[in-house]
Amino acid sequence: MRQLKGEKLEAELARLQVMRQYEEQYGGCEFICGIDEAGRGPLAGPVVAGAAILPAGCQILYLNDSKKLSEKRREELFAEIREKAVAYGVGIVSPERIDEINILQATYEAMRQAVSHLAVTPQILLNDAVTIPQVTIPQVPIIKGDAKSVSIAAASILAKVTRDHMMLEYDKLYPEYGFAKHKGYGTAAHIAALRAFGPCPIHRRTFIGNFVHPQRTDAAGDEDGK
Repeated sequence: MRQLKGEKLEAELARLQVMRQYEEQYGGCEFICGIDEAGRGPLAGPVVAGAAILPAGCQILYLNDSKKLSEKRREELFAEIREKAVAYGVGIVSPERIDEINILQATYEAMRQAVSHLAVTPQILLNDAVTIPQVTIPQVPIIKGDAKSVSIAAASILAKVTRDHMMLEYDKLYPEYGFAKHKGYGTAAHIAALRAFGPCPIHRRTFIGNFVHPQRTDAAGDEDGK
């Protein structure tokens, strides 16, 4: 990662200081956990949640909302976050489960999984915009939190990079859909492939009704042909 110097470094440190406002606000807590998700909108693939507890005063340059970062920068930060975090966790909910309980409930489920995988129990959760049901830990929902809190930004990167890695593996199994490029989102190329080939096992049946004839969806629904 390119090193910043002089005024650029000062500006980046100042930006990160602003992003620590919530962590400092709840500074009486030793373990402050950021929560975010990736993959609520795609037509295919899982929804993934990240949970990250950073040490007090942790300095990770360029930390930001994962959507504002290049793929290369996200990969670099993904490694640094895992190295520096007090604890981190990831939750993954499958397309089948998304179809079963709907994407919002699946997102909550992934978030609960991510928290359960932490090596320590957080004292407070800083969530990107949502309040997670069935969680007893105090929660603070923050609108656009992935751009306002270093902990949520770290969680967003964990979720996004984990999901992207999964979609790259799915691309090897189902190369005709182009998952490596669009990661399952509804791009024109993805929709064209979906109409040409029908759905594969990782497509979300409840998301693709506008693009695939119902009979074709049923016919291609399972790997064993059921």
